[in-house]
Order: sequence, then structure tokens, then C-alpha cells
Amino acid sequence: MLLSTLTEQLTIRFGFKRAVEMIHEAGFDAYDASLMGQAFREFEGEDYADFARSMREYADALGIVCNQAHAPFGTSTGNPVRDEEIFRSVVRAMEVASILGAKCIVVHPNQHMLCIEHTEEIRAINLAFYRRLLPYCEQFGIKVAVENMWDCLPGSRKIIESACARPEEFCDYVDMLESPWIVACLDIGHVPLVGGSLKNMIHALGPRLQALHVHDNDYLSDMHTLPYTQKIPFDDVTTALAEIGYEGDFTYEADEFWLHFPNELVPDVLVFMEKVGRHLAGEIERKKKEMSR
Repeated sequence: MLLSTLTEQLTIRFGFKRAVEMIHEAGFDAYDASLMGQAFREFEGEDYADFARSMREYADALGIVCNQAHAPFGTSTGNPVRDEEIFRSVVRAMEVASILGAKCIVVHPNQHMLCIEHTEEIRAINLAFYRRLLPYCEQFGIKVAVENMWDCLPGSRKIIESACARPEEFCDYVDMLESPWIVACLDIGHVPLVGGSLKNMIHALGPRLQALHVHDNDYLSDMHTLPYTQKIPFDDVTTALAEIGYEGDFTYEADEFWLHFPNELVPDVLVFMEKVGRHLAGEIERKKKEMSR
């Protein structure tokens, strides 16, 4: 099981090359390439493919791999012209991720309408959206990982369910696409935000689950902070992952933990994050071995 963390905020602060270097220096096995927002700007020029190849060569020389990536989001607005622009940026992110060596790229479902009010319409839109990505999966040799989402009730800060928030719906999204190129990325933090059970979600996904976004929160806001600092029961999470025989990687999406530290302390914070992640990944493997006896 590879241990990795995302490059997003490190790239924004230090640049993509230094971000990869810092993740390697902290002891991580891999990095999750954040190919969205400000973190994607270095790949927006005409020479994006050459730049990606140079970053792949650099990472290979360091001895660190890109295990997964994250595409631009949100993936829809309801405006056909803007949505086509977003789609093309997702495709570029898929190409860049494949050059970097990623096995899969997380692509958020469309959620420009409230899913609690337009469940079937959003499902149909998303099935068409992901099907349109399948030829690019084959072209670039990369899987697309669907992620479970949340939304806010209009006019308030109340968090509500969105696409793939419920286990049965998440499984349906993956199964209805009927393709080995479509898998699930479970965002650990999103499940309790909508009142869900992590154990139930993990068991429902089973072998569909091939990627993780790991972070902690207080069940009230999407904090993206380090495990063991808030309320998520990570002992239960590691047990459930062991019970399904999870074979994917352990990937942080917890940048908020280090975001307010000054530059000179960030490397040390990353080292501590690596230790926590190594412990959690080790717990999954330890429990798997115990269950196989």
C-alpha cells in the first residue's frame, strides 16, 4: 500500500517541482497530482505535455511515483459553453496524469443542481458525463474514480447529501457505467458530513473502492485536516478497509493541517503527517493479516 499526499497547496506555495520534492523528502511513497485551480496553472501552456514529461523524469530520478491525480472541479455549471470548457480541462488533466504515471484520476460528479431535488436528472447527466470520458480513459490508460459529494442547502450553511453520498447510489454510479475504467474514490471526510456511516459505505463499495481521500473533520465542516485531530473514528475506518481487503493506496487530502505554518516549518509538519499516515496504513495491513489467520 503506497502512502501519498496531494500536491495542491504545496504547488500553490512552492511550485509543482518543489512540491514533489518536499513530499519525497518527508518520506511519502507517492504523490497525488492536484490538477485543478491554481495548482494546474503550470500545465496550462502549449508545452504542458513536455512539462509533464519533465516532471515525470524528475520524480522517477527522486524515487517517488504519482499514484493518482485530481481533475478540475466543479465539473458542471448548467451553462453548455462553460461546461464544455470544463470538460476539455478534465481531459487535459487526464492526459497530464497519465504522463505523470497516475493509475487513476478523481473526477467529481456533476452537481450544479441540488441532488436531493433532482436525483434522477443528475444521475442521468452524470452517467452521460462519465461515459463521455471512457474513450479518453482508454486513450491515456488511466482509470476515472468517482467521488462521493456533499452540498449546501441554498441560503444556509447546512450540509446536505449530493451525488454519491449514499452507499447504494455510489455503487449504482460505478456499476451502471459497466466499465473497468470507472472505479470509486471514497472521501473519508465527506461521509460523516452528511450523516453517513463509514463502515456501511466501505462495505457497500467493496472491490469498487480503489482510491481514498483521507482527512478528518468535526462532522460540521469539510476541514481537510490530519486524522486523529477531530472526530472521525479511524480505528473503525482501518478495520472496515481491512474487512473488504482494500488493495488501493492511502492518500491524504489533509492540507489544511499544515496550511497556516510558515514555510520553514512545512517540511517538519509533512514528516509528522507521513508518520501518522504510515501508522494508519500499517493498521490496515496488520488487521488484514490478522483476519486472514
